[in-house]
Amino acid sequence: MGNANMAWPDKVTICEVGLRDGLQNEKKMLSVEEKLQLLDATVESGVKIIEIGSFVHPKAVPQMADTDKVVQAMKKADGIEYRALVANLKGVERAHAAGLSKVKLTVSASEAHCINNFNSTPTKMIEGFATSVEFALKNSMTVSGAISTSFGCPFAGKVPVQQVENAVRGFLKLGITELSLSDTTGMANPRQVYELGSYMVRTFPQVSWVMHFHNTRDMALANIIAGMQAGVAVFDGAFAGLGGCPFAPGASGNVATEDVVHMLHEMGIDTGIDLLKAMSTARMAEKMVGHEAASAVLKAGRCEDLTKEKAQHQENK
Repeated sequence: MGNANMAWPDKVTICEVGLRDGLQNEKKMLSVEEKLQLLDATVESGVKIIEIGSFVHPKAVPQMADTDKVVQAMKKADGIEYRALVANLKGVERAHAAGLSKVKLTVSASEAHCINNFNSTPTKMIEGFATSVEFALKNSMTVSGAISTSFGCPFAGKVPVQQVENAVRGFLKLGITELSLSDTTGMANPRQVYELGSYMVRTFPQVSWVMHFHNTRDMALANIIAGMQAGVAVFDGAFAGLGGCPFAPGASGNVATEDVVHMLHEMGIDTGIDLLKAMSTARMAEKMVGHEAASAVLKAGRCEDLTKEKAQHQENK
Protein backbone atom coordinates (compact mmCIF):
# COMPACT_ATOMS: atom_id res chain seq x y z
CA MET A 1 0.00 0.00 0.00
CA GLY A 2 2.40 2.70 -1.17
CA ASN A 3 5.07 4.04 1.13
CA ALA A 4 4.42 2.43 4.50
CA ASN A 5 7.27 4.46 5.98
CA MET A 6 5.58 7.82 5.45
CA ALA A 7 5.63 9.64 8.78
CA TRP A 8 2.35 10.84 10.23
CA PRO A 9 1.92 12.60 13.59
CA ASP A 10 0.12 10.67 16.32
CA LYS A 11 -1.72 13.81 17.39
CA VAL A 12 -2.65 17.10 15.73
CA THR A 13 -3.87 20.21 17.54
CA ILE A 14 -6.71 22.21 16.00
CA CYS A 15 -7.07 25.89 16.92
CA GLU A 16 -10.64 27.11 16.50
CA VAL A 17 -10.72 30.54 14.84
CA GLY A 18 -14.40 30.62 13.90
CA LEU A 19 -15.30 33.27 16.47
CA ARG A 20 -12.76 35.63 14.90
CA ASP A 21 -11.81 34.74 11.34
CA GLY A 22 -15.06 32.89 10.80
CA LEU A 23 -17.39 35.71 11.79
CA GLN A 24 -15.41 38.78 10.71
CA ASN A 25 -16.58 38.59 7.10
CA GLU A 26 -20.21 37.68 7.78
CA LYS A 27 -22.91 40.17 6.80
CA LYS A 28 -24.97 39.25 9.84
CA MET A 29 -23.34 40.38 13.05
CA LEU A 30 -23.93 37.99 15.93
CA SER A 31 -24.79 39.16 19.42
CA VAL A 32 -22.52 38.65 22.42
CA GLU A 33 -24.93 35.99 23.65
CA GLU A 34 -24.73 34.07 20.36
CA LYS A 35 -20.94 34.23 20.37
CA LEU A 36 -20.88 32.92 23.93
CA GLN A 37 -23.09 29.99 22.92
CA LEU A 38 -20.66 29.12 20.12
CA LEU A 39 -17.72 29.51 22.49
CA ASP A 40 -19.27 27.18 25.10
CA ALA A 41 -20.08 24.61 22.41
CA THR A 42 -16.52 24.79 21.08
CA VAL A 43 -15.10 24.16 24.54
CA GLU A 44 -17.55 21.30 25.06
CA SER A 45 -16.34 19.64 21.86
CA GLY A 46 -12.82 19.36 23.25
CA VAL A 47 -11.00 22.18 21.45
CA LYS A 48 -8.12 23.45 23.59
CA ILE A 49 -7.06 26.60 21.70
CA ILE A 50 -9.68 29.19 20.76
CA GLU A 51 -9.33 32.57 19.07
CA ILE A 52 -12.30 34.41 20.52
CA GLY A 53 -12.12 37.61 18.47
CA SER A 54 -9.92 40.57 17.65
CA PHE A 55 -9.16 43.94 19.18
CA VAL A 56 -9.01 46.15 16.11
CA HIS A 57 -10.71 49.40 15.17
CA PRO A 58 -14.50 48.79 15.10
CA LYS A 59 -14.83 50.73 11.85
CA ALA A 60 -12.35 48.38 10.17
CA VAL A 61 -14.01 45.16 11.37
CA PRO A 62 -17.41 45.98 12.94
CA GLN A 63 -18.16 42.29 13.50
CA MET A 64 -15.45 42.28 16.18
CA ALA A 65 -16.45 45.50 17.93
CA ASP A 66 -17.84 43.62 20.95
CA THR A 67 -14.84 41.35 21.61
CA ASP A 68 -14.24 43.18 24.92
CA LYS A 69 -17.73 42.20 26.08
CA VAL A 70 -17.29 38.60 24.93
CA VAL A 71 -14.05 38.23 26.90
CA GLN A 72 -15.53 39.84 30.01
CA ALA A 73 -18.65 37.65 29.92
CA MET A 74 -17.17 34.30 28.91
CA LYS A 75 -16.71 31.40 31.29
CA LYS A 76 -13.02 30.49 31.27
CA ALA A 77 -12.56 26.74 31.40
CA ASP A 78 -9.41 25.18 32.84
CA GLY A 79 -6.88 23.93 30.32
CA ILE A 80 -8.15 26.13 27.48
CA GLU A 81 -5.98 28.72 25.75
CA TYR A 82 -7.98 31.79 24.81
CA ARG A 83 -6.39 34.32 22.47
CA ALA A 84 -7.31 37.31 20.33
CA LEU A 85 -5.86 38.97 17.26
CA VAL A 86 -4.42 42.45 17.75
CA ALA A 87 -2.84 44.95 15.36
CA ASN A 88 -1.03 47.35 17.66
CA LEU A 89 -0.40 48.51 21.23
CA LYS A 90 -3.96 49.78 21.66
CA GLY A 91 -5.24 46.31 20.79
CA VAL A 92 -2.96 44.68 23.38
CA GLU A 93 -4.09 47.20 25.99
CA ARG A 94 -7.74 46.47 25.24
CA ALA A 95 -7.12 42.72 25.47
CA HIS A 96 -5.41 43.15 28.83
CA ALA A 97 -8.17 45.41 30.15
CA ALA A 98 -10.78 42.83 29.11
CA GLY A 99 -8.90 40.11 30.99
CA LEU A 100 -7.21 38.17 28.20
CA SER A 101 -3.70 36.83 28.68
CA LYS A 102 -2.70 35.91 25.09
CA VAL A 103 -2.66 37.97 21.91
CA LYS A 104 -1.55 37.38 18.33
CA LEU A 105 0.14 40.08 16.26
CA THR A 106 -0.16 39.77 12.52
CA VAL A 107 1.79 41.12 9.57
CA SER A 108 1.66 40.41 5.86
CA ALA A 109 4.66 38.70 4.29
CA SER A 110 3.75 40.42 1.03
CA GLU A 111 5.08 43.95 0.76
CA ALA A 112 2.38 44.79 -1.78
CA HIS A 113 -0.41 43.59 0.53
CA CYS A 114 1.14 45.36 3.52
CA ILE A 115 1.54 48.66 1.73
CA ASN A 116 -1.92 48.46 0.15
CA ASN A 117 -3.69 47.82 3.47
CA PHE A 118 -1.47 49.42 6.11
CA ASN A 119 0.64 51.91 4.13
CA SER A 120 3.73 50.33 5.64
CA THR A 121 6.29 47.66 4.86
CA PRO A 122 6.37 44.36 6.77
CA THR A 123 9.73 45.28 8.31
CA LYS A 124 8.46 48.60 9.66
CA MET A 125 5.26 46.99 10.95
CA ILE A 126 7.15 44.35 12.91
CA GLU A 127 9.55 46.92 14.31
CA GLY A 128 6.49 48.84 15.47
CA PHE A 129 5.31 45.77 17.42
CA ALA A 130 8.09 46.30 19.96
CA THR A 131 5.95 48.49 22.24
CA SER A 132 3.12 45.94 22.05
CA VAL A 133 5.43 43.11 23.11
CA GLU A 134 6.94 45.23 25.88
CA PHE A 135 3.50 46.01 27.30
CA ALA A 136 2.41 42.37 27.04
CA LEU A 137 5.47 41.05 28.86
CA LYS A 138 5.13 43.63 31.64
CA ASN A 139 1.57 42.44 32.16
CA SER A 140 2.32 38.70 32.05
CA MET A 141 0.72 38.23 28.64
CA THR A 142 1.83 35.76 25.97
CA VAL A 143 2.36 36.92 22.39
CA SER A 144 2.28 34.86 19.21
CA GLY A 145 2.60 35.98 15.61
CA ALA A 146 0.87 35.37 12.31
CA ILE A 147 2.34 35.93 8.87
CA SER A 148 -0.51 36.48 6.43
CA THR A 149 -0.20 36.00 2.65
CA SER A 150 2.66 33.56 3.29
CA PHE A 151 1.74 31.60 0.18
CA GLY A 152 0.21 34.17 -2.14
CA CYS A 153 -0.81 37.81 -2.45
CA PRO A 154 -3.94 39.10 -4.24
CA PHE A 155 -1.92 42.04 -5.55
CA ALA A 156 1.48 40.51 -6.34
CA GLY A 157 0.85 36.79 -6.83
CA LYS A 158 3.38 34.33 -5.40
CA VAL A 159 5.24 35.62 -2.37
CA PRO A 160 9.03 35.01 -2.37
CA VAL A 161 10.25 32.76 0.45
CA GLN A 162 12.69 35.48 1.43
CA GLN A 163 9.83 37.83 2.31
CA VAL A 164 8.32 35.19 4.58
CA GLU A 165 11.70 34.51 6.15
CA ASN A 166 12.25 38.20 6.77
CA ALA A 167 8.99 38.34 8.72
CA VAL A 168 10.00 35.28 10.75
CA ARG A 169 13.34 36.84 11.66
CA GLY A 170 11.61 40.08 12.60
CA PHE A 171 9.28 38.27 15.02
CA LEU A 172 12.19 36.30 16.49
CA LYS A 173 14.04 39.54 17.25
CA LEU A 174 11.04 40.48 19.39
CA GLY A 175 11.20 37.14 21.20
CA ILE A 176 8.06 35.75 19.55
CA THR A 177 8.55 32.04 18.85
CA GLU A 178 5.03 30.82 18.08
CA LEU A 179 4.28 31.70 14.47
CA SER A 180 1.51 30.93 12.01
CA LEU A 181 2.04 30.68 8.26
CA SER A 182 -1.27 31.88 6.88
CA ASP A 183 -2.79 31.28 3.46
CA THR A 184 -4.98 34.36 3.63
CA THR A 185 -6.34 34.16 0.09
CA GLY A 186 -6.42 30.40 -0.42
CA MET A 187 -3.65 30.48 -3.03
CA ALA A 188 -1.42 27.78 -1.51
CA ASN A 189 -0.90 24.38 -3.12
CA PRO A 190 0.38 21.20 -1.43
CA ARG A 191 3.83 21.21 -3.02
CA GLN A 192 4.36 24.83 -2.04
CA VAL A 193 3.16 24.14 1.51
CA TYR A 194 5.47 21.17 1.87
CA GLU A 195 8.50 23.03 0.52
CA LEU A 196 7.96 26.22 2.51
CA GLY A 197 6.95 24.31 5.64
CA SER A 198 9.95 21.98 5.46
CA TYR A 199 12.30 24.90 4.94
CA MET A 200 10.88 26.86 7.88
CA VAL A 201 10.85 23.85 10.24
CA ARG A 202 14.43 23.05 9.31
CA THR A 203 15.71 26.63 9.41
CA PHE A 204 13.92 27.76 12.57
CA PRO A 205 13.68 24.75 14.91
CA GLN A 206 13.08 27.08 17.86
CA VAL A 207 9.71 28.14 16.42
CA SER A 208 6.40 26.46 17.30
CA TRP A 209 4.75 26.40 13.88
CA VAL A 210 1.05 26.76 13.06
CA MET A 211 -0.57 26.74 9.62
CA HIS A 212 -3.76 28.54 8.66
CA PHE A 213 -5.54 27.67 5.42
CA HIS A 214 -8.51 29.15 3.61
CA ASN A 215 -10.42 26.76 1.39
CA THR A 216 -10.98 29.28 -1.39
CA ARG A 217 -9.99 26.83 -4.13
CA ASP A 218 -10.71 23.54 -2.34
CA MET A 219 -7.07 22.80 -1.52
CA ALA A 220 -7.07 23.33 2.24
CA LEU A 221 -7.27 19.68 3.32
CA ALA A 222 -4.57 18.71 0.84
CA ASN A 223 -2.46 21.56 2.18
CA ILE A 224 -2.90 20.31 5.73
CA ILE A 225 -1.64 16.90 4.61
CA ALA A 226 1.40 18.62 3.07
CA GLY A 227 1.89 20.63 6.24
CA MET A 228 1.92 17.49 8.37
CA GLN A 229 4.47 15.94 6.03
CA ALA A 230 6.61 19.05 6.50
CA GLY A 231 6.56 18.54 10.27
CA VAL A 232 3.76 20.87 11.38
CA ALA A 233 1.16 19.49 13.78
CA VAL A 234 -0.92 22.56 14.67
CA PHE A 235 -3.57 23.95 12.30
CA ASP A 236 -6.36 26.53 12.44
CA GLY A 237 -9.93 25.74 11.47
CA ALA A 238 -13.29 27.50 11.63
CA PHE A 239 -16.60 25.90 12.49
CA ALA A 240 -18.81 25.42 9.42
CA GLY A 241 -15.98 26.66 7.18
CA LEU A 242 -17.02 30.26 7.83
CA GLY A 243 -14.80 33.22 7.22
CA GLY A 244 -12.75 35.34 4.95
CA CYS A 245 -10.52 38.35 5.18
CA PRO A 246 -12.01 41.82 4.58
CA PHE A 247 -8.54 43.05 3.57
CA ALA A 248 -7.82 40.33 0.99
CA PRO A 249 -10.02 40.36 -2.12
CA GLY A 250 -11.50 36.95 -2.91
CA ALA A 251 -10.55 35.34 0.38
CA SER A 252 -13.46 33.05 1.14
CA GLY A 253 -13.95 30.81 4.13
CA ASN A 254 -11.51 28.94 6.29
CA VAL A 255 -11.19 25.19 6.17
CA ALA A 256 -14.04 23.71 8.24
CA THR A 257 -12.90 22.46 11.63
CA GLU A 258 -15.22 19.48 11.45
CA ASP A 259 -13.84 18.49 8.01
CA VAL A 260 -10.28 18.59 9.35
CA VAL A 261 -11.21 16.56 12.43
CA HIS A 262 -13.08 14.00 10.33
CA MET A 263 -10.15 13.58 7.93
CA LEU A 264 -7.61 13.20 10.73
CA HIS A 265 -9.74 10.71 12.66
CA GLU A 266 -10.20 8.65 9.50
CA MET A 267 -6.40 8.64 9.21
CA GLY A 268 -6.05 7.40 12.78
CA ILE A 269 -4.65 10.73 14.01
CA ASP A 270 -5.90 11.97 17.38
CA THR A 271 -7.21 15.53 17.81
CA GLY A 272 -8.83 15.29 21.24
CA ILE A 273 -12.02 16.69 19.68
CA ASP A 274 -15.43 15.03 19.71
CA LEU A 275 -16.43 15.13 16.03
CA LEU A 276 -20.18 14.88 16.63
CA LYS A 277 -20.02 17.82 19.03
CA ALA A 278 -17.89 19.79 16.56
CA MET A 279 -20.52 19.11 13.89
CA SER A 280 -23.21 20.29 16.28
CA THR A 281 -21.28 23.54 16.85
CA ALA A 282 -21.01 24.02 13.08
CA ARG A 283 -24.75 23.51 12.63
CA MET A 284 -25.39 26.08 15.36
CA ALA A 285 -23.13 28.57 13.58
CA GLU A 286 -24.79 27.81 10.27
CA LYS A 287 -28.19 28.59 11.75
CA MET A 288 -26.97 31.78 13.41
CA VAL A 289 -25.41 33.31 10.30
CA GLY A 290 -28.38 32.28 8.18
CA HIS A 291 -26.74 30.46 5.28
CA GLU A 292 -25.48 27.01 4.38
CA ALA A 293 -22.12 25.95 5.74
CA ALA A 294 -19.11 25.27 3.53
CA SER A 295 -18.59 21.91 5.22
CA ALA A 296 -18.42 18.58 3.43
CA VAL A 297 -18.97 16.44 6.49
CA LEU A 298 -22.14 18.34 7.43
CA LYS A 299 -23.53 17.66 3.97
CA ALA A 300 -22.41 14.05 3.54
CA GLY A 301 -22.06 12.83 7.11
CA ARG A 302 -19.16 10.85 8.56
CA CYS A 303 -17.69 7.89 6.72
CA GLU A 304 -18.53 5.65 9.65
CA ASP A 305 -22.18 6.62 9.36
CA LEU A 306 -22.32 4.84 6.00
CA THR A 307 -21.08 1.56 7.47
CA LYS A 308 -23.51 1.88 10.37
CA GLU A 309 -26.39 2.46 7.96
CA LYS A 310 -25.33 -0.58 5.93
CA ALA A 311 -25.10 -2.74 9.06
CA GLN A 312 -28.53 -1.52 10.20
CA HIS A 313 -29.95 -2.27 6.76
CA GLN A 314 -28.58 -5.83 6.90
CA GLU A 315 -30.09 -6.38 10.36
CA ASN A 316 -33.49 -5.26 9.14
CA LYS A 317 -33.54 -7.62 6.20
